[in-house]
Amino acid sequence: MHYFSHIARMLAAVLAALLVTTNVSAQETRIGEEGFESPSATLAQLDWLVGQWSGDGIGGEPAMEGWLPPTGPTMVGTFVQMNADGTIMFSEHMYLTQEEGSLALKVKHFNADFTGWEEKDDMLNFRLVALEPCAAYFNALTLRCADASKPGEGLVAAVRMQSGEELVFRFGQLEQPR
Repeated sequence: MHYFSHIARMLAAVLAALLVTTNVSAQETRIGEEGFESPSATLAQLDWLVGQWSGDGIGGEPAMEGWLPPTGPTMVGTFVQMNADGTIMFSEHMYLTQEEGSLALKVKHFNADFTGWEEKDDMLNFRLVALEPCAAYFNALTLRCADASKPGEGLVAAVRMQSGEELVFRFGQLEQPR
C-alpha cells in the first residue's frame, strides 16, 4: 500500500509540474516601463502589415483585419470580429501614425449597430515599445509576422486586456474573390 501512495504522490507532482510549465507561456505583448520613451520608427518599417488577413478570433469565431498602404503619416486599418452566425460582433477602426519620430496606434471600437464604445472624441492610444524585423510591439498590443522569414504569409495580433489576459489572433492572407 505504501508503494502505491508513493507512486500516486510522484504522479501528482509530475502532473502539477506539467500544469505549471504548460500554463507559463511567453506573452505576445509587451508593457513599457512607466515613462518609457518610444524608439525611432517610420511607417515604411511596417510595409509587411499591408494586406487583408483572416483567421480565428474570440472564441474561435471568424475575424478579419486589413491594412492599407500609408497615406502621408498614417496607415488605416480595420478589424472585424464576427459571431458564429456570420454577423458582426464588433469592429475597430485603427490609425497607425507617425508621431514625434516614432509610431502610435489609435483604436476606436464599434458595436454591430455602429455605436461607439469610446466617447466621441476618445480613443485607445498604444505607443510603440519596440520595433523588430517583422514585429511592432506597442504598449499592450503586438502586430507581428507569423514567421519573420516569410512576411506576408501570416499575421499575429495580440492585445493584453486590463485583466492581464491576452487575446491572440492568428491570421492568414485573406483569399480575394475573383
